[in-house]
Amino acid sequence: MRLFRLKCLSLITLCLALTACASSVTPPARYKLPESQLINTPSSPQGTLQVRAPRLAHYLDVDGIVMQLDDITLNEAREHQWAENVGRQLARKLRTQLSQALPSIRVVRDDGSVPQALTLRLDVDQFQGRHDGMAVASGQWQLRSADDELLVMESFSAQTALDDDGYPALVRALSASWDKVAKQIADQINQGRYFTER
Repeated sequence: MRLFRLKCLSLITLCLALTACASSVTPPARYKLPESQLINTPSSPQGTLQVRAPRLAHYLDVDGIVMQLDDITLNEAREHQWAENVGRQLARKLRTQLSQALPSIRVVRDDGSVPQALTLRLDVDQFQGRHDGMAVASGQWQLRSADDELLVMESFSAQTALDDDGYPALVRALSASWDKVAKQIADQINQGRYFTER
């Protein structure tokens, strides 16, 4: 009986110790991209641009913020994570930025509900911090007609230096790089006059 009590006491002590360890684990810090100012939809738009959610490289489609440690090594942070899927954040921010840069165009999420809309598709190959203190974004975008005809396909690339050490500075720099990507795309859409000729 005494042996049984000792085993029970040991088991209870072990459970309490494990519970104490589990409760002392610090939850990860969670980050979101800074929000941009919302723009009103034009009352008489020249056309509609549907923005499809970006396709992310597999290593980017994760919870942790990605840091490139050297030319070949990538690390997904365990204690610094996105508060929301990064692809959804990129899509939302891109729509807002394009609405600002293309004020005569109605920019919407691609849900297939606008039959005459042009569609913007993106493949994101990089969206990470880099060992040299830069936040980089790169990939490819394409604009397609309502009939799914390819109108233009271009690469994009942007980088922003971090203002400070740490993940908050990295997230802000990544956001600034993504804003540059949106401006590149908007400038090329404006130059191509894809809406004014239709």
